[in-house]
Amino acid sequence: MIKISDVAAEKGRQILSAEGKSDGGLRIYLAGSSCSGPAYGMDLNEHPAEGDEIIEKNGLKVFVDKTAHEKLRGMEIDFIDDGKDQGFVLKGSNPSSCDSGCSSCG
Repeated sequence: MIKISDVAAEKGRQILSAEGKSDGGLRIYLAGSSCSGPAYGMDLNEHPAEGDEIIEKNGLKVFVDKTAHEKLRGMEIDFIDDGKDQGFVLKGSNPSSCDSGCSSCG
């Protein structure tokens, strides 16, 4: 199961509303891979893509690419704002995502 923090849900709803996409959601998809494992992308979309799983918390819909869903199991979507950087982040790890225990590059 993919978790969504309360902060991410609130911020996501605010951003979608400000962009006129109140019925839309945050979409997470597999965007390739690197030495440290899979790379993910995030977009704001008005509708899920075909085959996306839809997760909802506190009114925020998250559309998860079916390819990314298994690799994201056990992770949490959060929102950070440290005064310098802000944005949605994925926290946690999933052994099947190759974050822990993969051989290193090079």
